[in-house]
Amino acid sequence: MPIVEQSTYKAPLFCANPHVQTIAPTIFRRVRGVAYQRERIPTPDDDFLDLDWSRVGRRSVAIVFHGLEGNSTRSYMLGMVKALNRGGWDAVAVNFRCCSGEPNKALRMYHSGDTEDIHQVVSFVASAGTYEAIALIGFSLGGNVILKYLGEKTPFVDPRVKAAVAISVPCDLSGCASRLDEPGNRLYAKRFLRLLYDKIAAKARQYPDHVSVADYASIKTLKEFDNRYTAPLHGFLDAEDYYRKSSCKPFLGSISIPTLVINAADDPFLSRSCFPEAEAAASAHLFLEAPSCGGHCGFMSFRDNGVYWSERRAVSFLRDMIP
Repeated sequence: MPIVEQSTYKAPLFCANPHVQTIAPTIFRRVRGVAYQRERIPTPDDDFLDLDWSRVGRRSVAIVFHGLEGNSTRSYMLGMVKALNRGGWDAVAVNFRCCSGEPNKALRMYHSGDTEDIHQVVSFVASAGTYEAIALIGFSLGGNVILKYLGEKTPFVDPRVKAAVAISVPCDLSGCASRLDEPGNRLYAKRFLRLLYDKIAAKARQYPDHVSVADYASIKTLKEFDNRYTAPLHGFLDAEDYYRKSSCKPFLGSISIPTLVINAADDPFLSRSCFPEAEAAASAHLFLEAPSCGGHCGFMSFRDNGVYWSERRAVSFLRDMIP
């Protein structure tokens, strides 16, 4: 317990294929009606984080974190923010470093285990004194970071943080990297490498003595990228050291607030090790729901004014867990 044995998600006709679920929303989904107000906050290392607010004047707020190479304007972020607002929540969409449209000042960027920036944002939102309840919602990389944060920093998490939802979470980063290196999934890794190039090129211009894009085209996998860039830029020995220290799975048993993990069984990004069944079974707080289909950050739905199932499920979980 608490493993959700029967998920309510049913894919629309012709949308059960995991690659359709993963790719189609990115290309075709348009979410309208979200008007952000941007706020920039400083970080302790003299850098900044850009937050995009969508307020409806409530005493509860959800902080939403995107995935690898995402930002606050991705359709899955906008869809979640819109559903939260409709469900009576203020929402703030966080742009990780270098993801808000402006390069950050520091040499470092963002990564899957960066709980310090999460803590900075949560502390900032809580310090305003506006909210009685705070929820955390994360997609993919963002889901891994919030789960690691909740387990790693349990004594330091603000007591107003009452619940969390993590969607399409690579709980085991090494397993996820291996999965993305499979022949049928390499198109995803290729896309990520193309997007990441722009950020690395910007850092090379800022810090030519520390970062180079020479022979970037020779990098074929995310593990190779992490070995060359992510690990050394953020103090890890190599990619495997980064994966081992940044994966949320070892921290799940320490989570002490109601937390829902939604990972589709057919997610092309996730290895079997990314489904924390034993951890959920042993926990009083960690709920694991694994629909048979849904792809990666998919869970498409064509009813309820375009709100996706994962968005309805997240808002419903928060409503049930936070009186």
